[in-house]
This record gives sequence, C-alpha cells and structure tokens, in this order.
Amino acid sequence: MEMSKQNTLKGSFALCGKGLHTGLNLTITFNPANENTGYKIQRIDLEGQPIIDAIAENVVDTQRGTVLGKGDVRVSTVEHGLAALYALGIDNCLIQVNGPEFPILDGSAAQYIEKIREIGIVEQNAPKDFYIIRHKIEVKDKESGSCITILPDEEFSLTAMCSFDSKFINSQFATLDKIEDFATEIAPARTFVFVRDIEPLLKANLIKGGDMDNAIVIYERQTTQERLDQLADFLHVPHLDATKLGYIQHKPLVWENECTRHKLLDIIGDMALIGKPIKGRIIATRPGHTINNKFARLMRKEIRKHEIQAPIYNCNEAPLMDVNRIRELLPHRYPMQLVDKVIALGPSSIVGVKNVTSNEPFFQGHFPQEPVMPGVLQIEAMAQCGGLLVLNTLEEPERWSTYFMKIDDVKFRQKVVPGDTLLFKVDLLAPVRHGVSSMKGYVFVGDKVVSEATFTAQIVKNK
Repeated sequence: MEMSKQNTLKGSFALCGKGLHTGLNLTITFNPANENTGYKIQRIDLEGQPIIDAIAENVVDTQRGTVLGKGDVRVSTVEHGLAALYALGIDNCLIQVNGPEFPILDGSAAQYIEKIREIGIVEQNAPKDFYIIRHKIEVKDKESGSCITILPDEEFSLTAMCSFDSKFINSQFATLDKIEDFATEIAPARTFVFVRDIEPLLKANLIKGGDMDNAIVIYERQTTQERLDQLADFLHVPHLDATKLGYIQHKPLVWENECTRHKLLDIIGDMALIGKPIKGRIIATRPGHTINNKFARLMRKEIRKHEIQAPIYNCNEAPLMDVNRIRELLPHRYPMQLVDKVIALGPSSIVGVKNVTSNEPFFQGHFPQEPVMPGVLQIEAMAQCGGLLVLNTLEEPERWSTYFMKIDDVKFRQKVVPGDTLLFKVDLLAPVRHGVSSMKGYVFVGDKVVSEATFTAQIVKNK
C-alpha cells in the first residue's frame, strides 16, 4: 500500500503544426505546474490570456473532437495532447496555445509522447489521488448504440469496440491492458475520416488543415469520378480511380485495427478531463466524444459524492495486527481498547477495524433504549490507530505512551450504532518530529464517512 506521488514535467517544450479545422499555424507549449493544479489550457493569443480548466464540465462541443470553452473562449482538438499527459502519469500541466485549437501534427499522440519523454517527468510532494472504481458505472446512448461501462480493476485498462457503418471496415476492437503500453500500442494510431464525411466538413468550413499526413482517409462508398477528383484536388493528392475502394494515404496502416486504437486514444484523452487518475476497467462500445464526455461528467459527480474513499476491507484476509499484537503496542485495556485489528499499514498511513456490538460497555449509559456510540470514542479509536502507526516504527514500542495535544476540524456526519463495522483510516500529515505527530483521520461505515478529525499527539518514552 505505497502511496504514489503526483508528477509534472521537468521543463517546458513546444510543438508547432497546423490546426486541423482552422488550418492556422499553431504553437503549443507544455509547462510544469504546481501540485494539485491538474490540466489547464491558456490561450496566449487573446487579451488577458484566459485560462480554461481542462475538466469535463467545460466541454462545449463534441461533434468533431473535444472542444473546451469558457465564456466565448474556445480550444478544440485537445484530446491527443491530454491523452499523452494522462497515459504518462502527469497530473499537473499548464498548456499554452496561440490559437483556437491544438495542432493536429500527424493525427496521433506520438509526438507528444516523444517530447514528454525527452524533457522528462519529475515527482512532486503531494500524493496522487486515484479514484478506485468499486462498482459498475455505465452510460448508454440508445440512439447511437454507444455505451461506456467501467468495472472494478486493479489498474486502469480499457477495451474499445467499434462498429463502423461500412462494409469496408465493419467491426474492430482494441485493448490496452497496461497504461505503460500506451506509448507503443496506442499513441501512434492516427485519426481517420470517411470520404463520405469530408464533403459536409468542407461545406461547414472545417478541416481546412486536413491533409494526407494527418489522417487516415477511408474511401468505402463509391462516388462519381468527378466528385472524387474534386476531393483529390482539395487534398492535393493525385486523382484516384473511383471504382477502387480502400484506404487512401501516404503512410500504410500501422495496425489492421489502427482506427479503433485511435478511438481508444480519444477515450483516454476524454477521461483525462475527469481530473483524477482512475483504477478501473473501461469497456467502450461504439465510443465517440459525445458519450465519452457524458461518462466523464458522470464520473466527476461520483467523485464529488465520495470525496474521500473508504478503504477496502476484505474479511477473508488475515489482519496485519490482531487484538493481541495491538495489546503489545498500546497500553489500553478493556473497556478502552477500541481497535480490533489493523488491515493495512504503510510508512505514513494505517487502516484499522472495530466491530461495534450491543455489548459495548458504554451503551449501558449512552442511551440503552437507542444505543449510539459516543463521538469522542470514535475520535479516541481513530487516535489509537494513529498511535499504532507511530509506535510501529519505534524500537521498543511498549516503553512509549501517546497523548493528545490538540484535536481540530472534528465532524460527525452520521451516528454509529450496534452492528456497524468501523474502518479507521489515519494518515500522517508530516513526519514525526521531537515526538510530535499530526494526523488526519476518518471513520467509515461502508463507503460513508461517519466522522473525521485532525489531531496532534505526543509520544513520550516513560516506561
């Protein structure tokens, strides 16, 4: 149970290229950012250089790529750059761009990955706060048949299943089991477009920067020679035989399922807008930016509901400390030994368990008709957990005692009654100095926080 830390870039790097939709020459710069900043995008070409938070609620359009907006400021085609940051474990980054979209580059995330690796990644002090999926969450769109499901899993992994309305390229799937493989297996997959979709895009005054170097073009429905010639002229490619269907591009496909791998890349870019790294397995059926964004918004709601996640308690696993070991470390005895076992222990955090039964001595006087566990005893139990965390690091723990110095920010959110199993999660807020330790503790029943407190204790060698 080792805490991982947040990361940012070691330095800044820039990439230049044209915008897919505007055709403008754009420069995008990725800069390091402080802990807990997340991803922010700054339009340095506009007055006041406004900054947009790269979060799901700020997505204003998903027709052709993901567009972030705030007021009348827009930045589009952000997904490939964000996917690279997210996949390489970068939590904090300020991205500056001198126009309304990220450059399309070669239509993939490969150049972003390359540049990030060149400049390097640096670890920061704040803990990386993973959101762990505990139960299935799903978003469906009946009309398009799109669906995104996330299931509990040890790590972040995903599978995309696409079915294209086309005989030429019908259904494909792609899987990324380990995010570490993103750079080789997913990042080089290029964006793609069907010939039948190009004309409407041109008419809508979009894809001014589209060419054969930044997309896979799929010609799979026969059109007239004349219309295909017009299109070829626009794309600056030689005329093609209108009777021959297939992929039209300079570079051959990297993989047979490159299009679906690219969809997977897009999903990761859109999941980056959740604002926290996730542990869970995503299964995406007919994904697209619209459903991806619905899902990312739902995940942000979920996370707000469970700001602090309860530890996982598996009663089949042997505890790290049982009641006898706890008795060796702590001086407390019946009826004041309030921790039954310890199930997780790291250098700076601990998880303990207490089963509350109707036989607790305090229920005799604390409302026998309607037994409620006193809040102060919940704090005491939390502190005992904290004591175990600190004492566990000492040479002769039985010679030390722990005393409260202060208790702050105490909140009682719901009552604790017989039959509840309490989970205590206590984290050190700073290394122990001169025998003084400050900690933050939470008490959970199920996945709800029932109480919390910050406390400072002193450990004294007095025996």
